[in-house]
Amino acid sequence: MRHHNSNKKFGRSKNQRKALLRSLAISLVENESIKTTETKAKSLRPFVEKLITRGKKDSIFTKRLLMMKLGGENMKIVNKLTNELAGKYKERNGGYTRITKLTHRQGDGSPMAQIELV
Repeated sequence: MRHHNSNKKFGRSKNQRKALLRSLAISLVENESIKTTETKAKSLRPFVEKLITRGKKDSIFTKRLLMMKLGGENMKIVNKLTNELAGKYKERNGGYTRITKLTHRQGDGSPMAQIELV
């Protein structure tokens, strides 16, 4: 039984999963749309939405928290979250991303999806 096992493991250790979500979130904020597997997109959605919600409050504390979540070298991404995206989603209470299902990947047949900022 899978009780209390809500997060997907992706066949990786905890640090590898954390790094995977970080890199996917950085790519999504930077490009505003990425194509990945459906499972990764579904697990990325709450991570990114929490970052955007946190970024709405522009303070040094929130910038430091965002840098902790995204890694210390990503000040450009943190500034984009707090300046551009926070203003864009100021009146919106959640639901910042959209997942669109695509065709299966040719090589291994895994279901693909496009996740984008609304």
